[in-house]
Amino acid sequence: MATTATEALFQRAKRYLVGGVNSPVRAFTQVGGTPPFIARGAGARLYDSEGNEYLDYVGCWGAALLGHAHPTVTAALGEQLKRGLGFGAPTEAETELAALLCEAVPVIEQLRLVNSGTEATMSAIRLARGITGRPLLLKFSGGYHGHADALLVEAGSGALGRPASAGITDAVAGHTLVADYNDSDGCAALFA
Repeated sequence: MATTATEALFQRAKRYLVGGVNSPVRAFTQVGGTPPFIARGAGARLYDSEGNEYLDYVGCWGAALLGHAHPTVTAALGEQLKRGLGFGAPTEAETELAALLCEAVPVIEQLRLVNSGTEATMSAIRLARGITGRPLLLKFSGGYHGHADALLVEAGSGALGRPASAGITDAVAGHTLVADYNDSDGCAALFA
């Protein structure tokens, strides 16, 4: 029986969402307790369903660089919403964003915009394999590098604490080498 508003929200979420969350790392399985349910954000602060205040270290994975509900950003979003949400096709705006990024960081000649860190990591792996012709991937034990199959081999909280997430084939796992974090000798041995 739920005793707090947060616990009631989590119990309801579990009815409709696997584990009550949209990412295993949000489920608090490894740390215990009930995850806070965020009601709103303002600037660098988040506020949960019970009014608790948090300093936001996630920043919407970088998208909230200026904080939450920044007036300039909300005005720009309002203008964009009048034109549409997303189109699944190229737009002039994404080309302009890419040009700004390339100009701001001259070493970037071209880039690919993606929707998540998982997509970015998958694209980087595909690019590296395409350029090198090498099939193996090195990742760090317990680290969450995204939820693509090859990245969930010995993942930390992203795999709910299991050494390998269920559903990963032996063939995929066989192409993923796992090193201990901060073990340069172990990494060197795997590279050799």
